[in-house]
Amino acid sequence: MTQKSKLIKLLAVLFAFTLVTAACGGDDSDDSSASSSDEVTLTAEGGSLLETVQERGTLNCGVSGAAVAFSTLDPEGRMVGFDADFCRAVAAAVLGDADAVNFVSLTAAERFTAVQSGDVDVLMRNTTWTQSRDTDVGMDFGPTTYYDGQQLMGKAADGFSGSSTVGDLDGATICTNAGTTTEKNIGDAAEAAGVTINLQTYEDFDIVTDNFIAGACDIITTDGSGLVGRKAQQQPEGEEWVIFPGAPISKEPLGPTYGQNDSGWADVVNWTVYATIIADEKGINSGNASGVVGNDAYDAEAQRLMGGEGELQTLMGLSADAFQNVITQVGNYDEIYSRNLNPVGLNRAGSSNAGWTDGGLIYAPPAR
Repeated sequence: MTQKSKLIKLLAVLFAFTLVTAACGGDDSDDSSASSSDEVTLTAEGGSLLETVQERGTLNCGVSGAAVAFSTLDPEGRMVGFDADFCRAVAAAVLGDADAVNFVSLTAAERFTAVQSGDVDVLMRNTTWTQSRDTDVGMDFGPTTYYDGQQLMGKAADGFSGSSTVGDLDGATICTNAGTTTEKNIGDAAEAAGVTINLQTYEDFDIVTDNFIAGACDIITTDGSGLVGRKAQQQPEGEEWVIFPGAPISKEPLGPTYGQNDSGWADVVNWTVYATIIADEKGINSGNASGVVGNDAYDAEAQRLMGGEGELQTLMGLSADAFQNVITQVGNYDEIYSRNLNPVGLNRAGSSNAGWTDGGLIYAPPAR
C-alpha cells in the first residue's frame, strides 16, 4: 500500500469515527432533554425497555384516572376500568403479577411527554392513533383495543335530541379537553357545517363535565364511550342528557401507546393484547386457562399461546406461561370488556368492537 493510500485510509477511519461520535452526542442530547433517568439512557444505548421493566419489577402505566369505565379510582382507591385492566395484562405477561403496576394518572397534555421522558412505560389512556402522533410526535401504537368515535352531548331541556346534528350548534358554547383530537375535530366539523361555536377547553374532563352540569357549557364532546360513561354516572335526577349525532363525527381507534423504535417492548405489549383476543376466540378464559396445556380439547395454537409445545413467549424474553398468566389473572378480551363496559351500557354486539367473526373489527394475527 502506498503512503498516499495509507493516509486516505486513515482519514476515512477518522471521518467515520467522527460521524459515530456526533450521532451518539445527538442521541444523548435528545434523551437528556426528555429525561435524565438511567432507565431511559439504558434503553437509548440498545437495551429494550422490557429488560428495564423486568429489573424494576413494576410496570409504570399511564392512564387517565378520570375516564369512566376505562380508568377511575374505586371507593377503595384501586384503579379500575378497561384501560386499567390492560395495564394489568401487560404486567401479568412481563412480570407474572397483574398487580405489579404503578398507575400514573395523566392529563391529555401530559401523556406524550410522560412516555418521552420515561416516566411511564406504556400509555393505556384512551389515546387515538393518528398520523401525526405516529410520526411527528414520536409515538408507536399497539393494536386497537376499542374502536370509538367522537360524539356530542347536550340536554334535552335545551332542545337537543338524538337526531340533532353539528348544524344545530350555531352559537353554542362547547367544552372539551385541551390537547386532544376532539378539540380539532369539532372545529373542523363546525366549519364544514357552516356554524360558529364558542369552544372552551380544559385539562381535566371532570372540569368539563362539572361546567356542563352547572350550565357553563351548552354541549360537551369527546369519544362516544366517554359520554356514555358520564351520562351513566353523573346525569342529575330529573335531567335527560342526549348523545348525538348517531354516526360519530370522527374515527377514534384507541389502544396502547409507547415510545418509538423498541421492537422488543412493542412485541410484548402487542401480543399481550392479541393473546386476550385469541383466547376469547377459542373459549379460553380466566376459569380454564390453567388447564389448556396438555388438554386435547384445545388446538395447537391454544397450546402454544398458553405455554405448551411450540410456545414462542420465551423467544420474546417472557416466561413460557406469560399469556396464561394474563388470562388467568386478568381475563380474555370479552371478560375485560364485559366487566368494565357493559355496566355503563357499552355492549359489543353490533358494534365495531365485536369479534371479526361477529361482524366487528376485533381481530388478531395467528400465534404461530
